[in-house]
Amino acid sequence: MAWWSPLHRGVLEPADLRVTRSLRQSVRRFDTTVDTAFDSVIAACADPARPGKWIDSQVIAAYRRLHDLGWAHSVETWTLDGELAGGLYGVAVGGLFAGESMFHRGRDASKVALVRLVELLSDEYVGDRLIDVQWCTPYLASLGVTEIQRAEYLSRLPEVLEIPLPAALRM
Repeated sequence: MAWWSPLHRGVLEPADLRVTRSLRQSVRRFDTTVDTAFDSVIAACADPARPGKWIDSQVIAAYRRLHDLGWAHSVETWTLDGELAGGLYGVAVGGLFAGESMFHRGRDASKVALVRLVELLSDEYVGDRLIDVQWCTPYLASLGVTEIQRAEYLSRLPEVLEIPLPAALRM
């Protein structure tokens, strides 16, 4: 399996999340859960019709195992009718949440999952936590993601990894 360490890393400091008025309204249109539909979230992220198609059966099996061990987590957004509308998954280690992928089947559904993730990370250590989103795309930049150099990212990791997991992600 390939592992990427880009020269520039997309990261989100939880305090930098930009929640627009319309996104605040969208938050009310969805219910959110954590780790209740991990398999469904990763399957939706792996949809072969999506661009990139990097999530194959080997990746799914690896993250499924990490989920079983309590390292990988999903945040799900549901319509008020109970349909899975979006979500994200990633790995939580200490104060780092390494986001792997997100999907949406409804407007703002993946953004709502990100808002919920930031809420889950918002404890007494929130100012020291880091969400790694890999790449800083225009979509993610609109939510507050910034780009840092690999050297800065790697220098921050030891301290970030020492922070305890938030209570909501402890299994």
